[in-house]
Amino acid sequence: MAVPYGKTSKSKKRKRNSHTRVVLQKPGTCPRCNSPVLSHTICPVCGFYRGKQVMVIKTKEKKKPEEKEEKKEDK
Repeated sequence: MAVPYGKTSKSKKRKRNSHTRVVLQKPGTCPRCNSPVLSHTICPVCGFYRGKQVMVIKTKEKKKPEEKEEKKEDK
């Protein structure tokens, strides 16, 4: 059985493991809406994947400023 001659130094160990780093994915763009999307995922903005609609995205409607004014006038 092989036995090391001495303790492996921090620098020697770190040089050996230098290629095992984590590489972050860079987002691509959705061809339909040009929003940033990770590869092989559904676009969270438009719901399309590979040119087909896979998911329907519901948007929240904002209240119109006219409705707020009407409530104030009624009081």
